[in-house]
Amino acid sequence: MVYTPTLCFSCESGVTDSKRIVLGITGGIAAYKAAELVRLLVKDGVEVRVVMTQAACGFITPATLQALSNKPVFTDMWDARVSDNMAHIELSRGTDLIVVAPATADFLAKLANGLADDLLSTLSIARECPLLVAPAMNRQMWDNKATQRNVAQLARDGVVILGPASGDQACGEVGMGRMLEAQQIFNEINSFLQPKLLAGSNVLITAGPTFEAIDPVRGITNRSSGKMGYAIARAALDAGAKVTLVSGPTNIDVPSAAHVERVESTNEMFTAVKKHANAADIFIGVAAVADYRVEKTSKQKIKKTNRDLNLKLVPNPDILAWVAALPKPPFCVGFAAESQKLHEYADAKRRRKKVPLMVANLAQDAIGADDNEITLLDDSGIQTLPRAPKTVLARQLVAYIAKLYSSDKTRIS
Repeated sequence: MVYTPTLCFSCESGVTDSKRIVLGITGGIAAYKAAELVRLLVKDGVEVRVVMTQAACGFITPATLQALSNKPVFTDMWDARVSDNMAHIELSRGTDLIVVAPATADFLAKLANGLADDLLSTLSIARECPLLVAPAMNRQMWDNKATQRNVAQLARDGVVILGPASGDQACGEVGMGRMLEAQQIFNEINSFLQPKLLAGSNVLITAGPTFEAIDPVRGITNRSSGKMGYAIARAALDAGAKVTLVSGPTNIDVPSAAHVERVESTNEMFTAVKKHANAADIFIGVAAVADYRVEKTSKQKIKKTNRDLNLKLVPNPDILAWVAALPKPPFCVGFAAESQKLHEYADAKRRRKKVPLMVANLAQDAIGADDNEITLLDDSGIQTLPRAPKTVLARQLVAYIAKLYSSDKTRIS
């Protein structure tokens, strides 16, 4: 089953329009995290219907989930609020996704063996939409061979398994079985709902700053945080692409599904890009690459004196121009951070380097920030994506790249 919702550029998250999710909660201490998950989903504009097992009600009350979701909470197979008394059928119809968090060992066993003895297990089996489960249990229960068989069977059946993680557990032990945090599950839901516009594509991305050494302790760098590059890597993964991320020095968590190569200098980044460029379908040069490096790096720390220090700088290789000039180049996207004459300078850069798309922004507004405004320049003209979180802009940009890339493939073929 291929699930492809419609992308909505106008909504805050950039995910889908009119999302509807059933959140199932089973009886584990991690049920308290479900309250935060509901809050995050509702804040994102999702309609959440909560279904709880009787055991779950012993850990968190339906009243709490009803207050957070602004919807009735269902616990009973025979709930009279459903006109035909078939809540197990009606609740899943018209739903984009069912998520069970936490999913206990008992519930996973039911699903894997087709058992349906309460509302949540029955509607999970009678569904017409994808099912995601976030396991939560003691480490020994998780490691039990029966649990592992059940999880493997669910994966074969097309159920998406989120986690678990390793960490402190309520029993006082430490190990695998801890449910993912609410924010992590929310991120996975958002990722799952993205249209797979780049399915089957190999995307090569550079991100972050570069560092050009002067001596063992000093260097030339810039204030790029890498946030936009990493957001684009995440968005490309969510769009179904295989992503290789060549990253300069950053403090950002790497998307788990990306292949990452850590580099420091521009030459190191260039070497990594050359290694992967021929296999790439799309190249996105987001990194703030240093234009110059010191001609001769000192092997020892340069001692301070009262005299001027003169450093000879030489040009670094132009990575984007090199990729664009390959005999069979990938679809190339460049970034231009300017401090003035944004459209003029960015379009000149696009034409000079012969790339089909240039993404431009004012450096003083974007570097280090969590949000941004970007301008897209290609052969069709200029359009601006209004200021928004970089995660939102990244998804909008990836959708635009996918459209141009698809047109480019059609034209070439």
